[in-house]
Amino acid sequence: MISGKTTLIAHIGYPTEAFKAPLIYNPWFETNGIDAVVVPMGCKADNYPSFMKAFFRLTNVRGALITMPHKVTTVSLVDECTTTVKIAGSCNAILKRPDGTLLGDMFDGTGFTRGLRRKGFVYDSAKCLVVGTGGVGSAIAASLAADGVASISLCDTDRASAESLAARLRNHYSRLDVHVRGNNPAAYDLVVNATPLGMKAGDPLPFDVTRLAPTTFVGEVVMKQEITPLLKAAQDRGCPFVVGTDMLFEMIPAYLEFFGFGTATPDELRAVAKVAY
Repeated sequence: MISGKTTLIAHIGYPTEAFKAPLIYNPWFETNGIDAVVVPMGCKADNYPSFMKAFFRLTNVRGALITMPHKVTTVSLVDECTTTVKIAGSCNAILKRPDGTLLGDMFDGTGFTRGLRRKGFVYDSAKCLVVGTGGVGSAIAASLAADGVASISLCDTDRASAESLAARLRNHYSRLDVHVRGNNPAAYDLVVNATPLGMKAGDPLPFDVTRLAPTTFVGEVVMKQEITPLLKAAQDRGCPFVVGTDMLFEMIPAYLEFFGFGTATPDELRAVAKVAY
């Protein structure tokens, strides 16, 4: 039940039809007696800066979840950004602080790394390859750096994008070994598909899975299906892996902590969520 005391969290993007977050957050709030609600808000790119400024003037707003096409624009609209945002170049969470200033953070990568840790991945001394250096790939690389991996290799069809991300990583993590390389997945502890490949039937795999060692963790960001063609191929080679939806359900506890609503485990969220994958 929404009342005059309910705290609002906006879920801002366009279009909103595929938004899944309200179907996860709101049942959890209800189950735990938290008077808060996540509300989908469809806002086109041209209207977003003015809408965001007006929205955060509301007195019962705690923050916002930001999705496409606004993640990059948001960076210039908040008062302060975390290191992860500065590296990723995009922002998917805004917290309205008690003094009214806005803090921007990015949890795409956090969800991914939490999911990896839950599956037993050890970050210390790990060698990682991230294929795809757009928004989600940049966020994952930033979180891997924060978690203390030894090296990150970056691959993208747009080499300038990969070089730019590499420079940002070196700027904030001077001890990290960073390279721009090809998509050969051999000899890595972790290989991540952060490209859209796998969204469409007939897409090629993002890298040659026959070069994967059975001990290599494989990460996937595509959520179209639970086991994508890439993960099926990795599974057949005996590789441990994390699915795209692991990232989503691991990301939400980080959001809850950011907004001051405590935390939850992915299992607790899945138990009450009104959406199936």
